[in-house]
Amino acid sequence: MSITKLENTFSLFDTTAQILQEELDCTYLEALAETAENLFHGAVIQEEVSEVTKRRLEKEYSKQNLTSLQKEEIRKGFQLAILKGMKDAVQANHQMTPDAIAMFMGYLVGKYTSHLQQLTMLDPAIGTGNLLTAVLNHQPNKKLEAFGVDVDDLLVKLAYNNANLQEQAISLFNQDGLSNLFVEPVDVVVSDLPVGYYPDDNNAANFKLKAEEGHSYAHYLFIEQGLRYTKPGGHLLFLVPNSMFEEEEAKRVNALIKDEAYIQGMLQLPETMFQNKNHAKSILVLQKKGIGIEPPKEALLVNLPSFSNMQAMEKIMAQINHWFSEQKNKK
Repeated sequence: MSITKLENTFSLFDTTAQILQEELDCTYLEALAETAENLFHGAVIQEEVSEVTKRRLEKEYSKQNLTSLQKEEIRKGFQLAILKGMKDAVQANHQMTPDAIAMFMGYLVGKYTSHLQQLTMLDPAIGTGNLLTAVLNHQPNKKLEAFGVDVDDLLVKLAYNNANLQEQAISLFNQDGLSNLFVEPVDVVVSDLPVGYYPDDNNAANFKLKAEEGHSYAHYLFIEQGLRYTKPGGHLLFLVPNSMFEEEEAKRVNALIKDEAYIQGMLQLPETMFQNKNHAKSILVLQKKGIGIEPPKEALLVNLPSFSNMQAMEKIMAQINHWFSEQKNKK
């Protein structure tokens, strides 16, 4: 995607969001959701805006036709605007999965599900929808149906706009991702796991991985929840903190995974991607056990180089592709 195209797309979202932010006296992210709604409907739908503002918005909207853009071009432009808004947002849960990671997870999902023509997918902590839409955009020629859950109503609204503008079929639920979900088991669960303590001890009591005392770890509960909502033989790709398996309670997570799934892969992301190496993450890939499902001869264990180091990435990608072809031959 050309820089100019990306700049123009970002500029369209940014300029019109700022106009609406001023007019509606709301946050930038709320205004961004409103302008995305206008772009989707092809009209200014906020009744409270003045005639002058309406004309200003229409003039900006006429400068670029989103229907001429690829889904990924829209996602990236919208993502940049969300990132700008998140700099001002104080809530810790308003974080977004870095673009290179989202696209790489999309590539992995494509590899693990290459035998499927139809794919159902769930993100139980969807946030703004950036990870899920990036993964969906990297599954060409497949019939896709996806579900996303988030407790934060603003994030769900942004995910809804994100999906609409990219014409991706995602059913969204504004609820706690660890409550009972109105979703049938899916082929793939993807999630950038919320890390930290889960405040609802009553609901945590429904999980095997609940803490024996005090609050439970949200990221543990989301792994268990993901397994509940995956079909036998389905895959789960989680972005997890590297420190997760060093935590005191990690043996309980390991025991649950051993009971219910096979570890297909653990891909450690380059520490340079994270401001603090203590916050570095890996992609954990699981396959839920089922009839006829066998563990891999050996799991895909990779330390990924910097995504900008093309030579090193090509070498690693060749190794990963070789691993997948070996798995196919094994079958």
